[in-house]
Amino acid sequence: MASEYFINSQELENKVRDLLPSQGGAGAGFDLSASTQIIPIIDLTESAEGSNVRQDLQTAISFTKATAFDVTGGSSTIINNTGYFRVFGSISLRPNPGADEEATFDLTDGATTKKVYGINLPASSNISVNTFNYDFVVFLEAGDSLIANSLSTASHFIGSTRQIADISGSLVNP
Repeated sequence: MASEYFINSQELENKVRDLLPSQGGAGAGFDLSASTQIIPIIDLTESAEGSNVRQDLQTAISFTKATAFDVTGGSSTIINNTGYFRVFGSISLRPNPGADEEATFDLTDGATTKKVYGINLPASSNISVNTFNYDFVVFLEAGDSLIANSLSTASHFIGSTRQIADISGSLVNP
Protein backbone atom coordinates (compact mmCIF):
# COMPACT_ATOMS: atom_id res chain seq x y z
CA MET A 1 0.00 0.00 0.00
CA ALA A 2 1.23 3.49 -0.89
CA SER A 3 2.23 6.05 1.69
CA GLU A 4 1.27 9.69 1.27
CA TYR A 5 3.37 12.68 2.32
CA PHE A 6 2.35 16.34 2.44
CA ILE A 7 4.68 18.98 1.04
CA ASN A 8 4.67 22.54 2.31
CA SER A 9 6.70 24.60 -0.19
CA GLN A 10 5.75 28.11 -1.23
CA GLU A 11 8.10 27.85 -4.24
CA LEU A 12 6.36 24.70 -5.52
CA GLU A 13 2.90 26.17 -4.90
CA ASN A 14 3.86 29.32 -6.86
CA LYS A 15 5.10 27.18 -9.75
CA VAL A 16 1.81 25.22 -9.82
CA ARG A 17 -0.12 28.52 -9.90
CA ASP A 18 2.07 29.77 -12.78
CA LEU A 19 1.79 26.54 -14.78
CA LEU A 20 -1.92 25.96 -14.16
CA PRO A 21 -3.58 29.38 -13.92
CA SER A 22 -6.95 28.04 -15.11
CA GLN A 23 -6.99 25.65 -12.15
CA GLY A 24 -6.16 28.37 -9.64
CA GLY A 25 -2.91 26.63 -8.74
CA ALA A 26 -2.95 24.72 -5.48
CA GLY A 27 -5.65 27.06 -4.10
CA ALA A 28 -6.30 28.09 -0.53
CA GLY A 29 -6.56 25.27 1.95
CA PHE A 30 -4.93 22.67 -0.33
CA ASP A 31 -1.50 21.19 0.21
CA LEU A 32 0.78 19.54 -2.30
CA SER A 33 1.36 15.89 -1.61
CA ALA A 34 3.66 13.10 -2.70
CA SER A 35 3.04 9.38 -2.79
CA THR A 36 5.18 6.26 -2.93
CA GLN A 37 2.72 4.82 -5.46
CA ILE A 38 3.92 4.82 -9.09
CA ILE A 39 1.59 6.80 -11.36
CA PRO A 40 2.28 7.14 -15.10
CA ILE A 41 2.59 10.73 -16.34
CA ILE A 42 1.74 12.06 -19.77
CA ASP A 43 3.48 15.33 -20.66
CA LEU A 44 0.91 17.67 -22.24
CA THR A 45 3.04 20.81 -21.85
CA GLU A 46 3.29 21.63 -25.58
CA SER A 47 -0.45 21.21 -26.10
CA ALA A 48 -1.25 23.22 -22.98
CA GLU A 49 0.99 26.04 -24.26
CA GLY A 50 -0.90 26.03 -27.55
CA SER A 51 1.82 24.54 -29.74
CA ASN A 52 2.32 21.06 -31.08
CA VAL A 53 5.40 22.12 -33.07
CA ARG A 54 8.77 20.80 -31.89
CA GLN A 55 11.02 23.46 -30.38
CA ASP A 56 13.57 23.31 -33.21
CA LEU A 57 10.77 23.77 -35.78
CA GLN A 58 9.31 26.71 -33.85
CA THR A 59 11.99 29.07 -35.23
CA ALA A 60 11.45 28.02 -38.87
CA ILE A 61 11.39 30.65 -41.59
CA SER A 62 8.09 31.00 -43.46
CA PHE A 63 7.03 33.22 -46.34
CA THR A 64 4.27 34.96 -44.41
CA LYS A 65 6.10 35.43 -41.08
CA ALA A 66 9.61 36.45 -42.25
CA THR A 67 10.36 40.16 -42.64
CA ALA A 68 13.34 40.78 -44.94
CA PHE A 69 15.74 43.72 -44.60
CA ASP A 70 18.65 45.09 -46.62
CA VAL A 71 20.79 47.89 -45.17
CA THR A 72 23.80 49.60 -46.74
CA GLY A 73 25.44 52.87 -45.78
CA GLY A 74 23.14 53.98 -42.98
CA SER A 75 20.93 52.96 -40.11
CA SER A 76 17.57 51.24 -40.31
CA THR A 77 15.17 50.15 -37.60
CA ILE A 78 14.44 46.51 -38.41
CA ILE A 79 12.23 45.63 -35.41
CA ASN A 80 10.21 47.94 -33.16
CA ASN A 81 7.49 45.54 -31.94
CA THR A 82 7.45 43.81 -28.56
CA GLY A 83 8.33 40.14 -28.15
CA TYR A 84 11.02 37.59 -28.99
CA PHE A 85 12.48 37.69 -32.51
CA ARG A 86 14.91 35.54 -34.46
CA VAL A 87 17.31 37.68 -36.52
CA PHE A 88 19.37 35.95 -39.21
CA GLY A 89 21.36 36.70 -42.36
CA SER A 90 24.83 37.93 -43.28
CA ILE A 91 27.00 41.05 -43.17
CA SER A 92 29.49 41.77 -45.93
CA LEU A 93 32.36 44.21 -45.34
CA ARG A 94 34.87 45.63 -47.79
CA PRO A 95 37.93 47.50 -46.53
CA ASN A 96 37.44 51.24 -46.48
CA PRO A 97 40.83 52.87 -47.17
CA GLY A 98 41.59 55.45 -44.53
CA ALA A 99 38.93 54.37 -42.01
CA ASP A 100 37.86 51.32 -40.07
CA GLU A 101 34.63 49.75 -41.32
CA GLU A 102 31.99 48.62 -38.83
CA ALA A 103 28.55 47.05 -39.02
CA THR A 104 26.51 46.59 -35.83
CA PHE A 105 23.12 45.65 -34.49
CA ASP A 106 22.12 48.16 -31.85
CA LEU A 107 19.35 47.97 -29.22
CA THR A 108 17.79 51.25 -28.17
CA ASP A 109 15.09 52.24 -25.74
CA GLY A 110 14.88 55.71 -27.30
CA ALA A 111 17.32 57.25 -24.82
CA THR A 112 20.26 54.83 -24.68
CA THR A 113 21.78 52.73 -27.46
CA LYS A 114 23.82 49.55 -26.95
CA LYS A 115 25.82 47.67 -29.57
CA VAL A 116 24.74 44.05 -29.15
CA TYR A 117 26.26 42.37 -32.21
CA GLY A 118 28.63 43.44 -34.96
CA ILE A 119 31.92 43.23 -36.75
CA ASN A 120 34.79 45.60 -37.46
CA LEU A 121 37.30 45.58 -40.34
CA PRO A 122 40.41 47.73 -39.84
CA ALA A 123 41.38 50.13 -42.64
CA SER A 124 44.76 48.40 -42.83
CA SER A 125 43.14 45.04 -43.67
CA ASN A 126 44.34 43.30 -46.83
CA ILE A 127 41.15 41.22 -47.12
CA SER A 128 39.02 42.09 -50.15
CA VAL A 129 35.60 41.14 -48.71
CA ASN A 130 34.59 39.63 -45.37
CA THR A 131 31.21 37.96 -44.97
CA PHE A 132 29.85 36.99 -41.55
CA ASN A 133 26.68 35.03 -40.88
CA TYR A 134 24.50 35.84 -37.89
CA ASP A 135 21.55 34.08 -36.26
CA PHE A 136 20.42 35.26 -32.82
CA VAL A 137 17.29 35.86 -30.76
CA VAL A 138 16.42 39.27 -29.35
CA PHE A 139 13.76 40.34 -26.82
CA LEU A 140 12.14 43.76 -27.17
CA GLU A 141 9.99 45.47 -24.55
CA ALA A 142 7.66 48.39 -25.26
CA GLY A 143 9.70 51.29 -26.64
CA ASP A 144 12.70 49.14 -27.62
CA SER A 145 14.00 48.85 -31.18
CA LEU A 146 16.66 46.82 -33.00
CA ILE A 147 18.68 48.86 -35.50
CA ALA A 148 21.03 47.66 -38.24
CA ASN A 149 23.83 50.26 -38.38
CA SER A 150 26.18 50.41 -41.38
CA LEU A 151 28.88 53.12 -41.32
CA SER A 152 29.25 53.33 -45.11
CA THR A 153 28.47 51.58 -48.38
CA ALA A 154 31.44 49.30 -47.63
CA SER A 155 29.22 47.37 -45.19
CA HIS A 156 26.04 45.59 -46.22
CA PHE A 157 23.42 43.79 -44.09
CA ILE A 158 20.99 41.37 -45.67
CA GLY A 159 18.68 39.21 -43.61
CA SER A 160 15.28 38.55 -42.10
CA THR A 161 13.50 38.70 -38.79
CA ARG A 162 10.74 36.45 -37.54
CA GLN A 163 8.76 36.77 -34.32
CA ILE A 164 8.98 33.49 -32.40
CA ALA A 165 7.04 34.52 -29.27
CA ASP A 166 5.00 37.46 -28.05
CA ILE A 167 6.07 39.58 -25.08
CA SER A 168 4.54 37.15 -22.59
CA GLY A 169 6.38 34.19 -24.14
CA SER A 170 3.43 32.63 -26.01
CA LEU A 171 4.86 30.95 -29.10
CA VAL A 172 4.06 32.23 -32.59
CA ASN A 173 3.90 29.38 -35.12
CA PRO A 174 5.63 29.85 -38.48
